[in-house]
Amino acid sequence: MFAVMVLAVLSAVLLVAVAVFHLFLFLGFPLGAYSYGGRYEGALPQDKRWLSLVSMMVLILFAIVMILHVRGAAYTTWVLWVITIFMGLNTLGNLFSKSRKERLVMTPLTAVLFVSCLVILLSS
Repeated sequence: MFAVMVLAVLSAVLLVAVAVFHLFLFLGFPLGAYSYGGRYEGALPQDKRWLSLVSMMVLILFAIVMILHVRGAAYTTWVLWVITIFMGLNTLGNLFSKSRKERLVMTPLTAVLFVSCLVILLSS
């Protein structure tokens, strides 16, 4: 069970890191090539930045659910399944992104999160 807790903490840290990335996108940092299919090479357009703010909040919620789940909160199991499916779909989207930067950086990150979620679920 210790290994599952370590995996959950690692996953939560990765989720928060991606949330910070989305905060940077929201603030106008020129990281658009790493997200949203690479449609925006520099900073995201003003109207798209709000999507990153929402993504940031959702990712932080995911991190909290991850920790609550391994601490025994049974009601989080279905949410962790949703997160797992989301990360699997996200990995596929990143894998087929037109942006080379997104494929190289985000695909492995979301794949690790997908596998971690799956291992945590199957170990519960």
